[in-house]
Amino acid sequence: MQQSMAHQMMGYDRTSTMFSPDGRLLQVEYAKKTVKQGTSALGIACKDGVVLMADKRIVDPLVVPKSIEKIYHVDDHIGATASGILSDGRILIEKAQLIAQQHKVTYDSPIDVSMLTKEICDMKQAFTQYGGARPFGVSILFAGVNGTEAQLFATEPTGIYFEFKATAIGEAEQELKDILAKEYKDNMSVDEGIKLAVRSLKKVLGKEFDINRLEGAYIKTSDKQFTRLKKEDIKA
Repeated sequence: MQQSMAHQMMGYDRTSTMFSPDGRLLQVEYAKKTVKQGTSALGIACKDGVVLMADKRIVDPLVVPKSIEKIYHVDDHIGATASGILSDGRILIEKAQLIAQQHKVTYDSPIDVSMLTKEICDMKQAFTQYGGARPFGVSILFAGVNGTEAQLFATEPTGIYFEFKATAIGEAEQELKDILAKEYKDNMSVDEGIKLAVRSLKKVLGKEFDINRLEGAYIKTSDKQFTRLKKEDIKA
């Protein structure tokens, strides 16, 4: 009986445009599971800026650590990090960079973080609705500054997105969220946010924790400039 049911379900995961009898899009669910297998990343919105931190998970000792990119510079006031299939993430982030540049040229002003996030999520949603393509197997955190407000958005393979004070994506998502829920404070500074981000990843990585695995960046509301964290900053 179970084998018969499995065979019936198999036909519904051949395309992202076909609903299963119980109302699920199985290809989209598989894409969400792919994100859970990706390396961990987190974002924290602070009173004076926003922080992004990610685990690069260097699996080959011969790989040059700086060649692995997990934190992306989208615009002067916006950064991003991704988890899941990073090649999918790169395509979406390059699209985000183009949208931000076009907005600046057209309107002579920086794009809102929420507007950019919506544009990327519209593209994600389209790949769950039309045939001939699979959903993007990646979640992206967009972090940036609008005026004097720091904002953090998390996007899912479905095309849905939410704004967070602090959140995480990737293989240790739930563990990191639990830590953030306990230790996050509304009046945190960027420096405190960086410490919390490093401390959180150190807890979930345990014995595998290594400074070389971490990559981070922050954007302060004072200058609205994307700034990468150096290894010395993370170590300190």
